[in-house]
Amino acid sequence: MITISAFKWVPDVAKGQVRDLRVRWALEEASLPYNTRLLEQGDQDKAEYRALQPFGQVPILEDDGLVLFESGAIVLHIGERSETLLPKDAGARARAIQWLVAALNSIEPFMMNVALIDILYANEEWAKLRRPGAVAFAQRRLSALSKSLGNKPFLDGHRFTAGDLMMTTVLRILKHTDIVSSDRGLAGYVERCTARPAFKRALDAQIADFRHAA
Repeated sequence: MITISAFKWVPDVAKGQVRDLRVRWALEEASLPYNTRLLEQGDQDKAEYRALQPFGQVPILEDDGLVLFESGAIVLHIGERSETLLPKDAGARARAIQWLVAALNSIEPFMMNVALIDILYANEEWAKLRRPGAVAFAQRRLSALSKSLGNKPFLDGHRFTAGDLMMTTVLRILKHTDIVSSDRGLAGYVERCTARPAFKRALDAQIADFRHAA
């Protein structure tokens, strides 16, 4: 049985955002059952856990002796078992991986720049001065993404892939603002992806773990 790590508790603002959601969603899309290894605050800094995840983050995936960290690597590993996530066609498969990497490298850092200012440093004077520039850069990246998406339902056309899964979770980082939702194309895209039953099951499972551990 696959086991993934997750936190027992996070602040309300982080619920539905912690990166184990990406892995849960991928497992749901692949119809793979899993258990959760719930961490108390501080467990991530213990030597036992750091031996598996050197940065003390979640999630890790444990699968028949294999231990993986980094949500992108884990989603790709799961995708090897799911044509929904990684198509068999070589070109489509390569493009799915391309968009997954783009989500993590070309979009997420700029979403996080804004999110960290809003969530952790909103009252700091330097953050108030920095935020407009951070938002402007994020919007430029989002404009490019929106142009590439165009009128397609998903990034590679009519087929949802691991690239869409990762991109959607990245775009949701700024759901506390209208930075993404003000773009009608991107707003519709996120809505289509999060309407998938697998996403709903993954989100419900994450929230249920927080609730049960409370």
